[in-house]
Amino acid sequence: MTPPAAQRIAFLGCGSMNESILAGLLAAGLDPALVTATVRSPARAAELAERHGVRTLATADDDAGNLTAVQDADVVVLGVKPVGIVPLAREIAPALKPSAVVVSVAAAVSLAMIEAALPEGQPVIRSMPNTPSRLGRGVLSISAGSTAGPDLMAQARDLLRPAGTVVEIPEDQVDALSAVSGSGPAYAFFLAEAMAAAGVELGLDADLATLIARETVAGAGFMLAEEGADAAGLRRAVTSPNGTTQAAIETFEARGLAGVVADGARAATARAAEITRELASPPSS
Repeated sequence: MTPPAAQRIAFLGCGSMNESILAGLLAAGLDPALVTATVRSPARAAELAERHGVRTLATADDDAGNLTAVQDADVVVLGVKPVGIVPLAREIAPALKPSAVVVSVAAAVSLAMIEAALPEGQPVIRSMPNTPSRLGRGVLSISAGSTAGPDLMAQARDLLRPAGTVVEIPEDQVDALSAVSGSGPAYAFFLAEAMAAAGVELGLDADLATLIARETVAGAGFMLAEEGADAAGLRRAVTSPNGTTQAAIETFEARGLAGVVADGARAATARAAEITRELASPPSS
């Protein structure tokens, strides 16, 4: 795997998503000396510095921490909660280099909202990653802002590729993608929980049921990724006619499991759109 280009990167906010991207880039060879991360808590800053060897700033101790982090950065990754993205963009606007690319990994915050908070012409890219990015097995979308041309999008793709599979999509598809890939790991974890609970109900020891459910879901995901087959093809390959697996699959189909998953994804998409409307039109004071 080719290490990321030698660009200075600032991660503003380093919760699970931003740390996942950071870990993936470092694992691919990014020099920790090129990274600055900001978090609110001094304890969290110390934890990140020890774990990843990067420069960290605790904004609770330093009101100018975010400004310090971005002043020499080539790429600035905004990783705070959605409600904080626009205020953060306004905060760092005076310190950004005109060529710095601002990448937002927050759900529900549109490119237009971010661009309006930054200097005119500042390149902005919206990305929607997921947590397996920390293992280099994530899915990360990129969508171009009004001044992010093909060259910058190619750079963003190269930068993020060590964290997983990078797909370029129009912004109006971000909520749909997030409903599948952004929230998707939680769906897989929920399935593992349900499988373990079923094992316990059938008489297995709880620890054993948890172990075999976890490893089965992980192994199936590995097969999907490594064997290059589609999910339906792999399912058919392990479903013998009139066998035990077919009995289970027929039960899932009869109970409408596929429809339940689709309903969940639609609910996630609708909630993202609702949050966008709330952030775009904050309540008047």
